[in-house]
Amino acid sequence: MPECSSICRSAGAHPGKRENPGRSAQHLELAHEIEQAGAHLKVIEQSVDTSTAAGRAFYGMLAVFAAFETDVRRERQLEGIAMAKRQGVYKGGKARLDRQRVTELSSQGLGPAAIARELGMARSSVYRLLEQAGSRRATRIGPEQRRAA
Repeated sequence: MPECSSICRSAGAHPGKRENPGRSAQHLELAHEIEQAGAHLKVIEQSVDTSTAAGRAFYGMLAVFAAFETDVRRERQLEGIAMAKRQGVYKGGKARLDRQRVTELSSQGLGPAAIARELGMARSSVYRLLEQAGSRRATRIGPEQRRAA
């Protein structure tokens, strides 16, 4: 029983907590873990008891419908985004990297590491932006090339 309680607590479920069973794949995994621990899940409000074949089947159906509901919600969201894009309402997020400033600093002679420090971004992002801009400084020099130079 202590193992079962720890499984329940680690999954965020507690005896007496009012929550619909089978609303997500996580709930189905929880029921499976409880059974692996040698116990069964019994939800009094929905008459679900995984110690019986009918209870396991019912719980499985709840999980299938929950997954279906999630998929339908996701499809509707994607349809809404596509419609908004067609109407010109949805334009995506704001550009977080200042491409112009990166190329400007590079043309002033700053290296990728210095640009990254100056703008507070990852050096790999600087290399990527310089590469997109077609800059020669975008070439990454490895240890072999440094020794040869």
